[in-house]
Amino acid sequence: MRLRERIVMDPEILAGKPVIRGTRLSVELMLELMEAGQTDEELLYSYPGIVREDLAACREWGPVGGEEA
Repeated sequence: MRLRERIVMDPEILAGKPVIRGTRLSVELMLELMEAGQTDEELLYSYPGIVREDLAACREWGPVGGEEA
């Protein structure tokens, strides 16, 4: 997966933190919610503007430290 298709960094959005494209949802927030035990289904229900591929990109983004895969 090309992370840049799903995750973007823009200094005008959340001070340049990586976010899911087209949202103001940070990768950091999504990873924290996942770590706290929220399932993909719960996240998709809570944030209807995202899709399963966005969650996969967040998981992939975390370990690579923002490098494009």
